[in-house]
Amino acid sequence: MDLNQVTIPSVNVSVSILFYKKLGLHLIVDASPRYVRFEVPDGNATFSIHQVEKFFKGEGITLYFEDDNLDELVEKLQEKGIQFIQLPKDQTWLWREAHLLDPDGNKLILFKAGEHRKNPPWRIN
Repeated sequence: MDLNQVTIPSVNVSVSILFYKKLGLHLIVDASPRYVRFEVPDGNATFSIHQVEKFFKGEGITLYFEDDNLDELVEKLQEKGIQFIQLPKDQTWLWREAHLLDPDGNKLILFKAGEHRKNPPWRIN
């Protein structure tokens, strides 16, 4: 099995399109305003957004996007007006993370984990 697609809800798909394009995703399907799909810059995964009437309550969705040049990516995104709620920070689980919210309040974590993403020192056999 290979996880290749994630879909999130949005109350305003048009605003979300602009946000995710700023992050560097490439729009490949545009059935606005109800559905859009992006390719991520690296790998084979796709990411889509579907329109909802109202947003759910609770903590919602957290999306993780890995980049080997995290600090440089964050600087470039800040230059494009993207606001972060946490700038790149080394975590105790050996990942470096920056946190932000998309226009619908979904949490995004841009991170660099390298080998530790799938093989942390505490990995079980």
